[in-house]
Amino acid sequence: MDILVFAFLAVVKCAFNFIEFVVIADVLLSWLIFARILDNRNQLLWSLISSVNRLANIVLDPIRKKIPANLVTSVDLSPFFLLLGLVFLTMSLMAY
Repeated sequence: MDILVFAFLAVVKCAFNFIEFVVIADVLLSWLIFARILDNRNQLLWSLISSVNRLANIVLDPIRKKIPANLVTSVDLSPFFLLLGLVFLTMSLMAY
């Protein structure tokens, strides 16, 4: 029974790591586009950016509905709260 629990926790941790990677990539790509380091006219790059953005929006949209962007500043803090929550959940799951 313990091996099933550990296997389940390993899968959950991998899923959390994937979500963290996608959210961090989305934030970095949006900063690079805003700074005009990346050119969004490149079709291959644009398809990559839009794919990462759609994946990130799946988990960020529910947080954005609860925490409006103009609550504190004009900066979108939903990635910060999501990553903070994932770190908390990962630490509490691994304490088992």
